[in-house]
Amino acid sequence: MGNITGMDRRTFLLRTLTLATTAWLARYMPTALAADATAGKDAGATGDLLTRAFPDLDGGSHRVGDWQGKPVLINFWATWCAPCVKEMPALDALSKQHPQAQFVGIGVDTADNMRKFVAKVPVSYPLLVAGPGAIDLMRGLGNGPGGLPFSVLLDKNGGISHKVLGTVKEDEVSAWLKTLGA
Repeated sequence: MGNITGMDRRTFLLRTLTLATTAWLARYMPTALAADATAGKDAGATGDLLTRAFPDLDGGSHRVGDWQGKPVLINFWATWCAPCVKEMPALDALSKQHPQAQFVGIGVDTADNMRKFVAKVPVSYPLLVAGPGAIDLMRGLGNGPGGLPFSVLLDKNGGISHKVLGTVKEDEVSAWLKTLGA
């Protein structure tokens, strides 16, 4: 296969598979993981998500649990994921429309790549770095294929309200946030 612009073969194949899976899910199952009455079954992974410290792009550290007390929308994304990049402006707009909620982007990427991205496409909500380890966290939250983008909406107590694998629908997310008081 040769050198793929600084990417090793395994990374190339993983990214290709992730993009293909995400594209398929976005087309055929756009709200494939919308939560239902069994949303509480992911408590172990949710606890990990709430308590794990993630670095931000400025060298600080945050826990998603620091924002408990208000709804939190967590968006797992990567700079190399075209659907992720496409939905970032919509998520930024939603975060401004719902200031009572906290939006957080968790990058399945490197801090350097994320810094370069936000220099071109700024967002007003915090971006945290998880790197490839986020794939296991996403799977624990119910995203079996580990596809991107993947969004999880938590209620003010940190419980999962909704999950979406693929790009979000702005009107749906807005409605969900309103039901959670945001």
